[in-house]
Amino acid sequence: MTAGIISEKMRKNAFILSSLVSKDFKLKYRRSVLGILWSVLNPLLMMMVFTAVFSTMFRFNIADYPIYFILGNTLFTLMSDSTSSAMHSIIDSAALIKKIRIDKIVFPVEKVLFQLVNFAVSLVAVAIVMIYFRIMPTLDLLLLPFLVLCVVLFSIGLGLLLAALAVFFRDICHLWGVVLTAWTYATPIFYPVDQVPVWMQQVMQYNPMYHYITYFRDIALWGNTPSLTESALCFGGALAVFIAGLLVFKKAQNKFILYV
Repeated sequence: MTAGIISEKMRKNAFILSSLVSKDFKLKYRRSVLGILWSVLNPLLMMMVFTAVFSTMFRFNIADYPIYFILGNTLFTLMSDSTSSAMHSIIDSAALIKKIRIDKIVFPVEKVLFQLVNFAVSLVAVAIVMIYFRIMPTLDLLLLPFLVLCVVLFSIGLGLLLAALAVFFRDICHLWGVVLTAWTYATPIFYPVDQVPVWMQQVMQYNPMYHYITYFRDIALWGNTPSLTESALCFGGALAVFIAGLLVFKKAQNKFILYV
C-alpha cells in the first residue's frame, strides 16, 4: 500500500515537473524571432567577446582559448542560472502553494531541470567550436553525463538551500548576485590558473566549480582521463551539498506558507 502511494506521488511530481519545464521553455522564447537558437548563439557571442578581449588585450597564452572559455562558461552558467532561478522559485510560486497541496520541492528542482535543458542546447555551440578548431573528441567525453549529474546535484542542493533561506530572508536574493559575481572571478573561466598567485591556486582547491570546469576541459579539450580520486571528489562534494540543501529545505518547508 505504502509503495503504491509513493509510486503515485512520484508519477504526479514527474508530471508536474515536465509541465513546468515545458511552460518555462515556452515563456522564455515567446515572441522571440530566433527562439531556441539564442541558447546556441549566446555562448558563441560571449566566447567571441571574451576571446577578443583576453586573447588580444591581455594576451593570455592559452591554446584553443575559445574552447577553453566556452567550456568553462557554459558549465558555470548552468550552475549560476540554476541556483538563481531556484532561489526565487518558492517566492514566485506563492499563489500556487497557497491554493493547492503540492510538494514544494518540485519548484526549485524544476528550475534546475529547465536550466539543464538550456545547457543541453548550448552544447551545440560547444560542438560547433570544437569542429571549427578541429578538436577531435576522445572516449573521455563519455564521462560528460557523470559530470553533468554532479553539477546538477550540486545545483539542486544549493538551490534548495537558497530557496529555503530566501523565504525567510529576502536579502539573500540580492546578496546571491554579488556572491555569483565574486565566484565567477574566483573561478578560472576566462584566465589560466597559473596567472594567479600560488595562495589563490591553493584556495581554488576548495572551489567546487574549479573542479567541475577542470574536469570538463580534461575530457573535452585536453583528452585527459580524470583520476578516480578527482571523480570521487566531484561526486562526493555534489552529494554532500545536495543532502545538506535537502535537509534544510525539508525542515523549513512547513513554514513557507506563513512567509510567502
